[in-house]
Amino acid sequence: MAEAIWTIGDIAATGPLAGVRVLDMSSVVMGPLATMMLADMGADVIKVENKGGTHAGDMMRYAGSSPTGDLGPIFMALNRNKKSVTIDGREELGKAQLETLLREADVFFHNVRMAGMARLGLDYESVKAINPNIIYIHCCGYGADGPYGKRQAYDDLVQAASGWADLYAKRSDGPPSYTPSLVADKTVGLFATIATLAAVVHRQRTGEGQFVSVPMFECFTFFNMVENLYGQTFPGDGKFGYTRSINPRRRPYPTKDGFIAIVPYVDRQWARFFEIGGRPGVFEDPRFSTYEERTKHTGDLYAIIEEVAATKTTDEWVELLDKEDIPAMRFNPIEKVPDDPHLKATGFFMDMAAPHIGPYRTLRHPIAFTGSPANQRLAPQSIGAQNSELPSAANDG
Repeated sequence: MAEAIWTIGDIAATGPLAGVRVLDMSSVVMGPLATMMLADMGADVIKVENKGGTHAGDMMRYAGSSPTGDLGPIFMALNRNKKSVTIDGREELGKAQLETLLREADVFFHNVRMAGMARLGLDYESVKAINPNIIYIHCCGYGADGPYGKRQAYDDLVQAASGWADLYAKRSDGPPSYTPSLVADKTVGLFATIATLAAVVHRQRTGEGQFVSVPMFECFTFFNMVENLYGQTFPGDGKFGYTRSINPRRRPYPTKDGFIAIVPYVDRQWARFFEIGGRPGVFEDPRFSTYEERTKHTGDLYAIIEEVAATKTTDEWVELLDKEDIPAMRFNPIEKVPDDPHLKATGFFMDMAAPHIGPYRTLRHPIAFTGSPANQRLAPQSIGAQNSELPSAANDG
């Protein structure tokens, strides 16, 4: 067995998944986010990339500038704690190397369409023949049993098809729009993390591996419809879209000198907020006196909050509302987020360095485990950095 290649970095994994081995053939955002979460939590992840082409490997390596030319900023954010090897699965040596790694892996993870994997002999049944207890995670665009099953999916396509982009139209009476974030990719990446963890637990209990399909369209539509199925939940002619979410005034409110987010939630907080803001009679209005009525009249309610917010500075509001235990947060332009005092205190933004990269900034794993903390033990790797550790033939061990 090629044990050495499964040792990830010089620092021991401390997370709850220490010892779980993941062979990762995913690329771009969705899959790499999922496998990085597993790696942060202790899993040994080997990232397999292709050799050929003008830009070999994961195309996200080349999105944005970088000191090395192959470690772009988004790739850096998604691929720490992983070794990188390049393998050509069409060649005999590559097939033998993959077979060796698959025999030793607990999880095989990819986001390639199944027709392509079948051509490489890496469909589920073929991989299961190599390792009968393998957990096979396939991040696909669409469920195989629907008419879109063989199509490609990308973030924009899924935002458009899931009704997500339409929420902007419902909110503004304007055209549909995409969220300025890879929200579908990242959300479904977390679905894939959850699916992998569940399959690992199942195998620990039963000894059985399994095939797990994580369809992007269905997962993101599920995510979207949690609150936005809304009026269509029961029979009748109710409307899609949670009234609070699609309210055009649901946004940071202007203050005398900036913006602030204010979210009174329970009755006591609403009543006190309007008293502080010099509008004590508002909460007696039947439109706002109960949670049910406030939900129906969020447009009117948020218009009044906007008027009240403009009467004080942001600092004045933060101090007043903190004293009254009314939820509020100052608005941060994205450039100011690293200066947020809470994120500074928790060490969220981490300044690090690696010999092959130089200095770089990364993000601390956000989940805190008291008994098995996540840790960073290997910087993102240049393409094929660990090729010398690959078995040179199928029987190497």
